[in-house]
Amino acid sequence: MATLRSRAAQATTHEALVRTLYAEHGNALLAYATRLTGDRAAAEDIVQETLIRAWKHPEVITNPQGSLRGWLLTVARNITTDQYRARAARPSEVAESVSTPPMLDDHAEGVVDSVVMLEVLEQLKTEHREVLVEIYYRGRTAAEAAGYLGIPEGTVKSRAHHALRALRKLYTVGAGAGNDLTLRKVGAA
Repeated sequence: MATLRSRAAQATTHEALVRTLYAEHGNALLAYATRLTGDRAAAEDIVQETLIRAWKHPEVITNPQGSLRGWLLTVARNITTDQYRARAARPSEVAESVSTPPMLDDHAEGVVDSVVMLEVLEQLKTEHREVLVEIYYRGRTAAEAAGYLGIPEGTVKSRAHHALRALRKLYTVGAGAGNDLTLRKVGAA
């Protein structure tokens, strides 16, 4: 019980010493840290961390071997240097913008969808598959696909309609209920 009382008295003494330190050297520390960082909020954090380190090392406060203010300023400079080095070691973060869209976390699901889609496409009639490939994968219009395939434009539209219906049915059965089929033209959003 006696050691608990002595620790409490010692803690109170250390707190009083830190309060005295702040009263005597707080403004100088804040000015110095502000000059080092150029940021008042960061400087206040550095002053606080400096005083915490002084509190953890009361022997420096009670028996300084040199200038106490010099020791405090050195600790503040070291904290600033450590923070600068930590920021420099970490890669810079790039803000999202319209020109840099966010990265997808995992492309595995897209790969699986592509494999499933290719398997389902193989199950379609050849003429239906050809129309879908021309329109959705090569990005051709119905008129361009008709010219390339040598069939009327109306036939391309009709085959595309029936192919999508069959594809939707096959994809839902093959991939499980609840999955939606989304085919988009190349370049379309």
